[in-house]
Amino acid sequence: MEFFGLISVIRFWSLVLAKVILQGFIVIPDSELEIVKSELNTHKNLTLKESGCLIFIVTPDKINPNKFSVYEEFVSQEAFDYHQARVSSSNWGDITKNVERHYEINSGE
Repeated sequence: MEFFGLISVIRFWSLVLAKVILQGFIVIPDSELEIVKSELNTHKNLTLKESGCLIFIVTPDKINPNKFSVYEEFVSQEAFDYHQARVSSSNWGDITKNVERHYEINSGE
C-alpha cells in the first residue's frame, strides 16, 4: 500500500512541476475596448473547455478600464502550446491583435 501511495505522490508532483502558469495583464486600446469586452466571455468559455486548461481568469482593473489582469494555468507545455495555437487562429486572436500583452510565463519543465 505504501508503494502505491508513493506512486500517487510522484504523479501529483510531476503534474504540478510540469504545469504552465501565465500571469500578467493586457491593455486594450480605447478604439477596441467594446469589441474585446463583448468577445471576452466567448474566449473564456472556449479556453475553459480545452482539456488541458486548469484555470483561466481575466478580471478588469479597478482603476484603468482598459487594463485586465490575466491568470492562466495549463497542465503541461503541450496544453499551453495548443491554447496559444488555437487563440492565434481564432476570432479572439484577430480582434486582440493590437492589445498590449504583459505576461510572465513559468513552467516546471
